[in-house]
Amino acid sequence: MDLKVASLAERPEMLGPVVEMAHTWPEFLLHDPVGDAHYGRIARELPEFVQFAEDERGEVVAHAYSVPFALAGEDRGELPSRGWDAVLGWAFEDLRRGTPPDTVSAISIVVAPHAQGAGLSARMLSAMRDNARARGFTEVVAPLRPSAKHLEPRTPMEEYAVRLRPDGLPHDPWLRVHVRAGGAVEAVAPSSMTVAASLAEWRAWTGLPFDTEGLVEVPGALVPVHCESGRGYAVYVEPNVWVRHRL
Repeated sequence: MDLKVASLAERPEMLGPVVEMAHTWPEFLLHDPVGDAHYGRIARELPEFVQFAEDERGEVVAHAYSVPFALAGEDRGELPSRGWDAVLGWAFEDLRRGTPPDTVSAISIVVAPHAQGAGLSARMLSAMRDNARARGFTEVVAPLRPSAKHLEPRTPMEEYAVRLRPDGLPHDPWLRVHVRAGGAVEAVAPSSMTVAASLAEWRAWTGLPFDTEGLVEVPGALVPVHCESGRGYAVYVEPNVWVRHRL
């Protein structure tokens, strides 16, 4: 596939096609309140941290979102246990305050459904790393959703994240892409995303009855959703895996 990769800062006229590109995220993930508040801001307020790929017809087939933030800032220093939610909040807090960033965090790498399986995720990760390096950063961190973890929702993430193949590379395909690119698995972010909603909303998102107290396995979820059927709500707390890329 003949691709052209650019940033939204370089090609602001592509904002619409990038934002509107089809994806395969589970519906419930779109209702994390931190993501609701901040994810859409990245393309508009930090366009230099959005890379996208066009195919030979000019169609956007992949994009990569990242954010700069001050990891060494006050009361920080360590990669946060709240992972994705935390770095999104930190990035826009720093932007508002004018705090100089020292680190870039990956937020998402998305490949259009019809273009999956062609190595575009690795290509976009490389573009994200190159962009951070060109802007003077020395590392990129990533709170990853391991791509095959949803097949084992009951396996603890701490166990899954360190599982290796006989060749020494991670068992999980998405972790493997990052390690091959030079990343190192650093830690688990146990509460990287949180989605709390009514049972009616969970039923609408998943098609499941959500009528049983306790843990409910949901397609696409990395861990089971905790259902409080007697109280009318359910909560999903997603663990991610921190990977650090030295540039």
